[in-house]
Amino acid sequence: MKLQAQLPMKLMVSAMLLGSLPAVQAADFEDYARVVRVTPQVERINRPQQECRTEYVQVQQPQQRGVGGSIVGGIAGALLGSQVGSGSGRTAAAAAGAIAGAVVGDRVENQNAAPGGVQEQAVKQCRTVDRWESRTTGYEVVYDYRGRNYTSYMSEDPGERVRLRVSVEPIQ
Repeated sequence: MKLQAQLPMKLMVSAMLLGSLPAVQAADFEDYARVVRVTPQVERINRPQQECRTEYVQVQQPQQRGVGGSIVGGIAGALLGSQVGSGSGRTAAAAAGAIAGAVVGDRVENQNAAPGGVQEQAVKQCRTVDRWESRTTGYEVVYDYRGRNYTSYMSEDPGERVRLRVSVEPIQ
């Protein structure tokens, strides 16, 4: 009976010793180290952009011509031509009169027409221009802890000191 009473007690003591074993083997704690140097890690990125400007160019305008003189002259020439000759000669004379009348009527109407002018027209000119940007992607931090220098890459500048998690384990 004594043996049965001692067994649960031994199991409990063994479990307590096993549970405390990792704490004896390793210890973590926080400490601070002095920052020796911080070097920004910079990346260059090209972001091309369009630059546009408006230029004004001179464009020659065509001369404005009227057609009323050609029409009136063609009709008058056809009437006059149809008065000449007989039969098919009369038809040919009417056709020749219409053509001659149209040419004369056009010249009479457009002899004083203003020549085509010059007009300014806006033209948009665009080109692609490189725009280089520098972006900090992180920091290379060199720090001194207990007389030794260590290097880490960090997302932010830690300032004058850096917080550390120190782990101590015995060598086996």
